[in-house]
Amino acid sequence: MTTEPGVTKGATTSPTPEGGSPSVPPIMGDPGPSGRFGGFGGRFVPESLVPACAEVEAAFRSAWVDPAFHDEFRNILHHYGGRPTPVTECARLSQELGVRVLLKREDLAHTGSHKINNVIGQALLAIRMGKKRLIAETGAGQHGVATATAAALFGMECVVYMGEVDTERQELNVFRMELLGAEVRPVSSGSRTLKDAVNEALREWVASVGETHYCLGSVMGPHPFPWMVREFQRIIGDEARSQCRELLDGADPDVVVACAGGGSNAAGIFAGFADATRSELVAVEAAGGAALSMGIPGVLHGMHSALLQDEAGQILEASSISAGLDYPGIGPEHAHLAELGRARYVAADDAEVLDAFQLLARTEGIIPALESAHAIAWVAAASGAEIPSGSTVLINLSGRGDKDVAQVRDILRGRA
Repeated sequence: MTTEPGVTKGATTSPTPEGGSPSVPPIMGDPGPSGRFGGFGGRFVPESLVPACAEVEAAFRSAWVDPAFHDEFRNILHHYGGRPTPVTECARLSQELGVRVLLKREDLAHTGSHKINNVIGQALLAIRMGKKRLIAETGAGQHGVATATAAALFGMECVVYMGEVDTERQELNVFRMELLGAEVRPVSSGSRTLKDAVNEALREWVASVGETHYCLGSVMGPHPFPWMVREFQRIIGDEARSQCRELLDGADPDVVVACAGGGSNAAGIFAGFADATRSELVAVEAAGGAALSMGIPGVLHGMHSALLQDEAGQILEASSISAGLDYPGIGPEHAHLAELGRARYVAADDAEVLDAFQLLARTEGIIPALESAHAIAWVAAASGAEIPSGSTVLINLSGRGDKDVAQVRDILRGRA
């Protein structure tokens, strides 16, 4: 029973999408025309959006084997986006935790997070398809800012949907988007957070697909988005593996850690280390939105994945101090990686995240995004136990914390 665009409630089995039976691609490879990662993924959208998804898939497949597209993508990310981002050795934090901590510095990319990688790729794809307009959803605002930035760069119209709760706690990012020329449309339905922003963006895409590209911000949604977004973010993992081997005399890190909501920054860095047998992959969800720890399989926003839902299949609300992880599901490839045992999914609660936010600032002079602070929180708690002393840990610092400083200040003042 489809109750809203791309949302089917009560689906707890492994349905087969149009386009064929489930297949098992290589780990973090091409999922094929079915868009399946094992039993997860697929394309569950209203009939009116099937041609649009097929158009995006065909355009991406064509672009991704085109050397000219790759050259333009990487050239813009280098000269405009600030890539490659460095890997930073954290001497004081390492001494405090008893493990060697390295940070992949996506906070230093233009707009302050990894989101610019995917958005530049999708904007170039939209231009290739003849689209003149971008729409996007955003939670913490970083994807919205990145989309508005790309639209300004390429001279495109831009509309960003954002839950009312998130517009309040990320007021600065709302202003940044508007300054960049985007229209921010607050969403007042449901929980008024990221889930509901996705719903509204999907509705708009149905109505304006002829001229509009939906620039989805994470490795979620209908095929080809989970695969396509991961491929645009793969640049993080490819850079990081090469950089780590220079630092570690040709070796890979023992543990690679990233936060995960929808999971694009985690998928991006994991893609570079998927075949690194010595590297454990760990994704850290928000404790109040831990779809892989507490969820069950179902369909939401056009994908079959692990979701927070009750016995009747009704989607439950996620809760997190970080707007970017306030989502009741996770990308389908992450569900597949968990099922295979290739990646481990853990959780950090809000109190741990606040402590980690302050810990990195105090020891290294780096203020992380609250999303990224989840990864730091787990490493701090696991060091010396789950992570043996002396291990080398690479953390993907997916974004900087400028956007969160006022929120954290108010929380900490309230504690006093």
